[in-house]
Amino acid sequence: MSEQELNSYRLTSLEEPTDEMLAQIMHEAAEDARKSNEAAHKKFFEEIQQMIKKGEKRE
Repeated sequence: MSEQELNSYRLTSLEEPTDEMLAQIMHEAAEDARKSNEAAHKKFFEEIQQMIKKGEKRE
């Protein structure tokens, strides 16, 4: 399936997506969620490291 075909489909459409379309949509949604989760995880631990360094400087 081409990217153009996939991008032309909208979930608000009255027609049902094909199994291939639905699989691709779900795959892309999962990939976006994975990337977002990775970024949040990295940011969280970077902030913890910064807090630790600030705490060490105060002592």
